[in-house]
Amino acid sequence: MSEFIKAAKRLEKALIAERRDFHRHPEVGYHEIRTSGIVARQLNELGMQVRVGVGKTGVVGLLKGQQTRPTVLLRFDMDALPIQEENDVEYVSQNDGVMHACGHDGHVAIGLCAARMLAEHSDELKGSIKFVFQPAEEGGAGAAAMIKDGVLLEPRPDYVYGMHLWNERPVGWVGATDGNMMAGSCSWQCTIVGNGGHAAAPHHTNDPAVAAAQIVVGLQTVVSRNLPPSELVVVSVTQIHCGDTHNVIPTEASLAGTLRYFSDSAYETVTNSVTRIVKDIASAMGCTANVTFSTGYRPVSNDLDAALLVREMAQCVPEVSTVSNDERTAVSEDFSEFMVDIPGCYFFVGSANSGLGLDYPHHHPRFNIDEQSLTIGAAIMASIASEYVL
Repeated sequence: MSEFIKAAKRLEKALIAERRDFHRHPEVGYHEIRTSGIVARQLNELGMQVRVGVGKTGVVGLLKGQQTRPTVLLRFDMDALPIQEENDVEYVSQNDGVMHACGHDGHVAIGLCAARMLAEHSDELKGSIKFVFQPAEEGGAGAAAMIKDGVLLEPRPDYVYGMHLWNERPVGWVGATDGNMMAGSCSWQCTIVGNGGHAAAPHHTNDPAVAAAQIVVGLQTVVSRNLPPSELVVVSVTQIHCGDTHNVIPTEASLAGTLRYFSDSAYETVTNSVTRIVKDIASAMGCTANVTFSTGYRPVSNDLDAALLVREMAQCVPEVSTVSNDERTAVSEDFSEFMVDIPGCYFFVGSANSGLGLDYPHHHPRFNIDEQSLTIGAAIMASIASEYVL
């Protein structure tokens, strides 16, 4: 472990420079052409077996050991967001309307740093390491696309690990929670059909706008009146569309939103409750309604032994002051696709520094990180893999 801590510090300037380069040139999901090109070139230079175009723009580098097992998969996401950056830094985004507002620029740099450190020990490797650089995590199902293209084959990993820089916590904090730690996601849509007419004569109509308003209020009871307080669930209405002009009561209204959940039973309860409330309120207002659900990402649930290993490695890093086993969030992550039947752990590395103003939340146009978190993340990732293959 100590050698990777020293190596990460030795590579710190290059690590920061690389992260800033990726930050200057952000690319949204399935368009990570420049980023994946840099990744592929560097993995080739390190002597790895490299596959490109995995899940459209994903890259996989295999650092092969002397034995067929174990194989450890380390995953790093690459995509940026369609956000106009508002930071005043010399490495501000050069791509108009696109920004690394979630830390994936740091993830790519960490992955390449870990690859360099572990490649220095290539002659000593017993097992193998798969470095997976994934496109389209931000709602684009990039993990599923890579799995479809065989990322979990030849060889199949025995363990999977991923991480996220985390501005919810300060630099020096690391969180690796046993069991459920990130929520599953599901989007929902509903259409309410009434009987439109003149806005001056609402008594001749069945107003879907009023029904929609009542449904929004009614949905606030889904969690509070249908689930125990211990169950972490979120139901949000994020879109309301109704009408085209001021003097016409429309025939239709539509609502849409998201659900977040940690268990299959909670998902079933919530979807049934949303459907019942939407249909019953619409009916009471003289309207009809239909509801559809589009499943997103599964909950992220960590293997206990894998999470313990992350915490043990984190405790060895001098810059880490706090190691947590109790960080859960309703944010969702498609790393869960890699963990369906393979043990592993997804963990957080604190990246905020309020004293330097580096504490804006993820997906904010002024999001930025304390770059000390990069060396912490790289040291932990390399150390985790080494525990299996060295």
